[in-house]
Amino acid sequence: MAESSLKKIDDKEILTKFSKKIVDRGMSVPAILFLETVKYVSFIGSQMLVFFGPIITAFVRSEPYYRITELLEDRKNIEFIMTEIERLEAEHKQTGRV
Repeated sequence: MAESSLKKIDDKEILTKFSKKIVDRGMSVPAILFLETVKYVSFIGSQMLVFFGPIITAFVRSEPYYRITELLEDRKNIEFIMTEIERLEAEHKQTGRV
C-alpha cells in the first residue's frame, strides 16, 4: 500500500514538472485547448506515442518518454495536467512573470 501511494506521489511530481515546462514556454493556452480536445481519446493517443516510441526515443531519453505515455493513458492525469497548468499560470501572473 505504501509503495502504491509513493508511486502516485512520484506520478504527480512528473506531471507537475511536465506542466511547469509548458507554462515556462508560454504554451498554456494551446496546451489546455489541445488537452481539452483530446482528453476523451487519451488512451488511443498514448498508444500512438508507444507505437512511435522507437523513433522518438532516438532523440529523447526513453525512460521518461515511456513513463509519460503510461501516465497519459488515464483521463484523470490529463485533467490533473490541465489543473496544474492553470494553477502555475495563475502563479506566474501573480508574481508578474510572463
